[in-house]
Amino acid sequence: MTGMLTQFRGYERSVRLLMVNQFTINLGFYMLMPYLAAHLSGTLGMAGWAVGLVLGIRNFTQQGMFLVGGTLADRLGYKPLIVAGCLLRTAGFAALGVSASLPALIVASAATGLAGALFNPAVRAYLARDAGEQRVAAFALFNVFYQAGILLGPLVGMALTAVDFRTTCLTASGVFAVLSAVQIRSLPARHGADPADGPDRAGVLAQWRGALANRPFLLFAGAMTGSYVLSFQVYLALPLEVRRLGGDGGGGTAATALLFVVSGLSTVLLQTRVTAWCRARIAPGTALALGLVSMGAAFVPLLVTSGLPAPGTGAGRWALAIGPPALAALLLALGTMLAYPFEMDTVVRLCGDRLVATHYGLYNTICGLGITLGNLLTGAALDAARSAGLAALPWLALSVLGLLCAAALRALHRTGLLSGPAVAAV
Repeated sequence: MTGMLTQFRGYERSVRLLMVNQFTINLGFYMLMPYLAAHLSGTLGMAGWAVGLVLGIRNFTQQGMFLVGGTLADRLGYKPLIVAGCLLRTAGFAALGVSASLPALIVASAATGLAGALFNPAVRAYLARDAGEQRVAAFALFNVFYQAGILLGPLVGMALTAVDFRTTCLTASGVFAVLSAVQIRSLPARHGADPADGPDRAGVLAQWRGALANRPFLLFAGAMTGSYVLSFQVYLALPLEVRRLGGDGGGGTAATALLFVVSGLSTVLLQTRVTAWCRARIAPGTALALGLVSMGAAFVPLLVTSGLPAPGTGAGRWALAIGPPALAALLLALGTMLAYPFEMDTVVRLCGDRLVATHYGLYNTICGLGITLGNLLTGAALDAARSAGLAALPWLALSVLGLLCAAALRALHRTGLLSGPAVAAV
């Protein structure tokens, strides 16, 4: 921890502020979102389809608007989009707490999704710009703050929701209001590295055409999409497996929470060490490939144990319910630790350090679409495999996906396509 603090102090003020901002963003978001579905279905008595609609609107809005948010950040500057996103989420979270009608909840949910689309590409482009040659190490520390917010947010939200969900919403809204004020006052204004890429030089459609014509970037985004599908299984396949064996009671809930503790805490404790080891010993492309290998290997414990008969009760059943999924969560976290800093750096290199926020926005959109499709296929595969008595098949498919994506990244690295500079952005 002392080393991380020393590293943190070594960056300029804007980089430090962006890291603290990201921790606060995730703290506010995750103190509310894990409990929203229960509020909608329980307190408000909404039907399942309506709950799914409200939650889906948020995700659809965020994923669909990432490219727009990144483009605006490149044209207007990073700070206005970061501040606008935080202000919008302030309003959206407050509205979620006081709204009871479906139309109002849909508007509030869309606002929270749009907020993420505005500030996410801008934050990453800003960090890449101000960290300069140290951006790999900066993104590693950024991920520590990111995961710390995810780790702490649900715990704070649990305590607040014990009072009532409106308290949770208004507190989260207040967190974003304070964050907005701090950024307005303290965050320096920044534009992209090349002012000539501003609105006087090219229109929005030209920017998008340039990004879509960047073949190495698109190949990289396609290969990395698999990593997001795999890492998202901490929220989908692993909790379903825990609950299948452990049940839906308090024990099952605690076991599911353990997955997130394992994932978040391991990242907080190990991320900077893993990145330092990789930078000293292996090439970025190799680190990316190793990250995908680790993610694919995460599902091997579940593959091995899927054919074992589950004990009826007792310690044996809980060991089977907790052990393999927790090990999978740890290996997924390790894969992310290996890949994430180099992934963020590679995006910058592949766009030639021009229109960085636009490329981050497009990258997030591509990966978001991959997550949606991957989750649909994974959920369907889990149901079908259990019905057909082929419980190992989904875990095998996920492991193979990790290996295929690792091979694709290795091929891109060996052919020099990950080196940059990329095709001209405009």
